[in-house]
Amino acid sequence: MTRGSSALEERIAAVRRFTRFYSRHLGLLQEELLTSGFSLTEGRVLYELAHRDPTTATALAADLNLDAGYLSRILRRFGEAKLISKKSAAGDARQSLIAITAKGRKAFAPLNESSRTQVAAMLESLSLDEQARLTAAMTTVEGLLQPAAEARPPVLLLRPHRPGDMGWVTSINAALYAQEHGWDISYESLVAKITAEFIDNFDPRKESCWIAEMDGQRVGSVFVVRKNDTIAKLRLLIVDPKARGLGLGGRFVDECLRFAKSVGYKRMTLWTQSSLTAARRIYAKAGFECVAKEPHHSFGVDLVGETWERDL
Repeated sequence: MTRGSSALEERIAAVRRFTRFYSRHLGLLQEELLTSGFSLTEGRVLYELAHRDPTTATALAADLNLDAGYLSRILRRFGEAKLISKKSAAGDARQSLIAITAKGRKAFAPLNESSRTQVAAMLESLSLDEQARLTAAMTTVEGLLQPAAEARPPVLLLRPHRPGDMGWVTSINAALYAQEHGWDISYESLVAKITAEFIDNFDPRKESCWIAEMDGQRVGSVFVVRKNDTIAKLRLLIVDPKARGLGLGGRFVDECLRFAKSVGYKRMTLWTQSSLTAARRIYAKAGFECVAKEPHHSFGVDLVGETWERDL
């Protein structure tokens, strides 16, 4: 794109406008850091040392994009204050491994808690949906701007259901089970009935739905519904293929168990199929046991239905 491109100029202006806004907002969040005795850069260095294994000054300078001389002065001050320790790297006596000490962690703790409290206050001023949108947007910016070699694992966000989600739940269930297991369109009809019943009879005191998002896109869902006063039912657990391998299925089940126990249920049950091996592994790991099996012909195929249960 040329310098004269109006579209490019508009995008440049938008990025600069956002940078000015975010710099002002970040300054408000970090204001208290200046009263801690640490500069903003010293706080960044201390944070990195508290959240990584022993490292070298070279690696630290590269990761934080700091001048080596400037970082050296910070590390010298930390060493004099006994906030860090140094030892020679194995196989290379010219390199020192830097690690935070117990005293360093003690100095970092109030700094970390102050930062956490400020961010929590900012997020709590937003609705759950707005929090999810904000963090998803931040994840998108981070993923687009950082080099691929530095890419971090995707952030999975769980949020409550909202308008439009039930249609998505129905669609992804129908499409994935048809593609991966050969189930026919009658399964789509069943899921549509389940989601419609959930909305029509939803009791937020005893029922819940979680939608998982990755980079702002829906990638999974699960439901807890009331079977009776003491038994909760886990339903429609599904994970999009692009989010598999990230532990989302187990996280979903853990969230269901936590919720069901917190609202007073004594037991949880679910219905699955013997052919759904990945789901069955998740349930077994979470403490569920198969208590009944029954062959049946549904969704155009022969299946063995299984009832799994566990105490809460």
